Amino acid sequence: MFSGISALSLDVKGRMTLPTRYRDALHQASAGHVALLESNDGCLLLMPYDQWSRRVERLTQPGDQPSQASQEGSLDHELDWDDDTGQERRRFWLGLSDTPELDSAGRILLNPVLREGAGIGREVMLLGVGSHFELWDPARLSVHKEQVRARKFRGGRD
Repeated sequence: MFSGISALSLDVKGRMTLPTRYRDALHQASAGHVALLESNDGCLLLMPYDQWSRRVERLTQPGDQPSQASQEGSLDHELDWDDDTGQERRRFWLGLSDTPELDSAGRILLNPVLREGAGIGREVMLLGVGSHFELWDPARLSVHKEQVRARKFRGGRD
């Protein structure tokens, strides 16, 4: 399980160096292969490749209906999808994704198109949120946190 927050900087090539405390777990989970995709919350999701691959397999099956057994412990329960259409989910999980490798120095190349979509420049906030990570532009994360707090104090949802 991944938890915690780290403030990181991308190098000139757009690579992010993962904190050492996460490297071994990612190597064990998928032999250093990861998946990176845009979230509909305005950040990027980073997860072991095998986890992403299982989700993509379910999304591309006819009927787009995962079995009850595959739903338990799945990322679907951890993410709040705003849309109900399989096409939108496939767009994020397939079209707006990349599968970079974790190199020997613990770096991951963040696809420039995905970085732009999430508003990520040179600075990035890495949040461990259970089975995966979220990568945020620091300013966008600050706005997101304020929006969540405002909803919480209003006692409702947007």
